[in-house]
Amino acid sequence: MGLSLVFLAYVAAFGAAVVGCAVGLRRALRVADAGTRRGLAGVVAGSGGWALFELAFLVAPSAFLQYVAYDLSLVVGLSTVGAWLYFCSAYTGRSFHHNTTYRRAAVATYVSIVAVKLTNHVHGLYFTTRAVDSPFPHLAIQHGTIHWLVAGLSYALVAVGFFMLFELFLEADYDTRPLGALVGVTALPVALDVVGFASPLLVDINYEPLGVAAFALGVLYVYEEEFLAVQLTDGVDDAVVYLDGADRIRESNGRARDLFAALGGATGERFDDVLPDIAETLGDDHPVVARADDGETRYYLVTDTSFSLGQSDIGRMVVFSDVTRTERKRRELERHNEQLEGFAAAIRHELLNTLQIIGGRVTVAGNALDSGDVEAARESLRTASETTDRMSGIVEDLSVLARHGKTLEDTERVDFRAAVADAWADADVGDLSLSVEGDADVVADPTRVRELLASAFAFAAHNGASEVTVERGDDWFAVAGDGRPPGDADPEAFFEYGSAVPDSEAGILLPNVRMLAAVHGWSASLDTDYEDGVRVVVSGTGSVSRPGDDAA
Repeated sequence: MGLSLVFLAYVAAFGAAVVGCAVGLRRALRVADAGTRRGLAGVVAGSGGWALFELAFLVAPSAFLQYVAYDLSLVVGLSTVGAWLYFCSAYTGRSFHHNTTYRRAAVATYVSIVAVKLTNHVHGLYFTTRAVDSPFPHLAIQHGTIHWLVAGLSYALVAVGFFMLFELFLEADYDTRPLGALVGVTALPVALDVVGFASPLLVDINYEPLGVAAFALGVLYVYEEEFLAVQLTDGVDDAVVYLDGADRIRESNGRARDLFAALGGATGERFDDVLPDIAETLGDDHPVVARADDGETRYYLVTDTSFSLGQSDIGRMVVFSDVTRTERKRRELERHNEQLEGFAAAIRHELLNTLQIIGGRVTVAGNALDSGDVEAARESLRTASETTDRMSGIVEDLSVLARHGKTLEDTERVDFRAAVADAWADADVGDLSLSVEGDADVVADPTRVRELLASAFAFAAHNGASEVTVERGDDWFAVAGDGRPPGDADPEAFFEYGSAVPDSEAGILLPNVRMLAAVHGWSASLDTDYEDGVRVVVSGTGSVSRPGDDAA
């Protein structure tokens, strides 16, 4: 009973390999890429034929038929090495399988080795046989030197193929554990070969077809989508997330996991549960997302592409392409356009306001002359002239700001306290008092940051402040004046050119602050929780420790 169970176990193992390869061949023939399809189909067909002849060797009723079956199994088994290399070359995008010299050399080598195998009954250098009864009656094989040389060459070539696969997985930045698991399954029969050769525990036959069949079926059924994902993204340097047909995360490369920490361990979860903000952008006309990377904001274009196996859609690839340079230029152009529109609105507002004042003053002057009041007429005309000069000055200031509003090309480390002192000296602040809290430096354009602060100080003075406080935080600074609070006015209106908020004379100052902040990539806003006046917060400035701070 024990011997028959061992025999049945061998028959079942090789029979399962034959059936599995027969089923897998149909699936291999559905692989989209022609080269990969031919190579993988060759591996599956070769493995199935190899296992079939090994099975025939076990069940053949005579020693002669067993000998013939084993000899043919060696011939078919050797063909899987060529098919394997063809598959690896095609799958990894190499051209070895198209190289005429390599193909001729492979065929010549194969034919030479097959000739030695088929003539083994004459010279006996490849293997010899003897009939044995343990663990069941069969023809025992003793392999010769030539067999081990061929086996060594075959294993070396198979290792080259695995190296190509591992290299592709690493270049595509995918998890190599699925491939490692298949390699382990494929290599296990080699250990069985060694045990069968060195001890009576196993029959000394070739167990490799079991491992090769397991690899082929693993690629086709267990890790089919992962292998397809790696092949599709070969040469793609972007972050990639692979989704199955139900939008569950099946795989992601290392770049994607570095970009989105939530992807770590998220296999099997729905994409919109793991990255809901990204999932929402997929239907947008301009699906660009911003991510912080090493202290800077980078922009990624999000695209998704469905792909299929045969006639069935099996998933989607979500690709994150770094478009930081292009997006920055687009945003800068958009900012320039908004800035020019703001300048135009400010000039239009000042022009209309000036014309109204001049018209009114001229009318007053005319009425004064009619009544004989020359002094009143002179005063009205003087006011009209001053208004004209004021408008000219504002237009000139806007022209200067337009030049300052251009994209920054160079920045440097600026002593923030020194910039505050220079801006305070430049601004017309009367007898206001100033206090400064914090002293971290800032990387900026010195002239523009001084203009920004001077505009904020001028606004505080115009807004009736008696004291101005400048605060410097880790990633922001703020200018607060204890003047008139905003009240019910829209906080955004304070930063719009031509809005005349809180009044026409102050309307240009805070828009200047926002524009000069935007040039640096910062943002400016009102602190709506501040009740003692107006507090302007400039955020996104970064922080640079002053020399000696670390030592302190």
